[in-house]
Amino acid sequence: MIMAPIVLVTGADGFVGRHMVSALIQAGWHVRCAQRAVGPTSSTADIVTGFELGPSTNWQTALKGVHAVIHLAARAHRSKSTQQHEKDLYFSINVEGTMQLARSAISAGVQEFIFLSSIAVNGSTTDGRGPFSEQDSIAPNTIYGETKAAAEHGLSILAGGTMSITAIRAPMIYGAGAVGNFGRLLSAVRSGMPLPFGLIQNRRAFLGIDNLTSFIQHRLSASVSSKFEIFLVAHNEQLSTPQIIRLLARASKRPTRLVPIPIPLLRLPMN
Repeated sequence: MIMAPIVLVTGADGFVGRHMVSALIQAGWHVRCAQRAVGPTSSTADIVTGFELGPSTNWQTALKGVHAVIHLAARAHRSKSTQQHEKDLYFSINVEGTMQLARSAISAGVQEFIFLSSIAVNGSTTDGRGPFSEQDSIAPNTIYGETKAAAEHGLSILAGGTMSITAIRAPMIYGAGAVGNFGRLLSAVRSGMPLPFGLIQNRRAFLGIDNLTSFIQHRLSASVSSKFEIFLVAHNEQLSTPQIIRLLARASKRPTRLVPIPIPLLRLPMN
């Protein structure tokens, strides 16, 4: 009997991780989940626990026999002020932890390494021009974005040997169980509270969780060379914040309560 290739998924108990593990198992991969503790992952997955992402983590046991790594674990979903306060911790986990995992993967003979980066590497706004692309200069304006950019840079230096490395710069990801900004916005809409975004005319990129897992599976199955590649993966259509709120309200069967607050007032600092 031929054994299915082993794919190690970090952050397997998170929002993206749970969907990723389920999709890979359905596609016939042998999935190994690296987690800090036993969590709500599939009972059919191979789970290894006690793996805290950091600069000195010993990944030898988790990487044994692994064909590919899908690295989803990261420190995220904190406010800008919290990120600034925890800057050293962010770099220790998101940069040094990622590099430790990647170097360990190379030593273990892993052939493919897929890193979930973020559109935050490019910045927070296109200032009226077209959507971000892989060719744009990076311009992160958060600690989280800086750490993802630094991790990408480190991974690009490691590439070119026996392991191919893919970085996926994802925008806001939506789907069942979504966390972060999308989850908070959905909770606010469902609560029925008035939202002060009626006059905002921004454009935001989005990515459905099923589309992300499908793209990652495509990369695993494709014949890729041993180099570093970056992909910005998002839906073609971009929506404004008020459009998103109306769609969420309709899907949740809740009233749309958008208040037309002048945009300069939204930018005032909160005491």
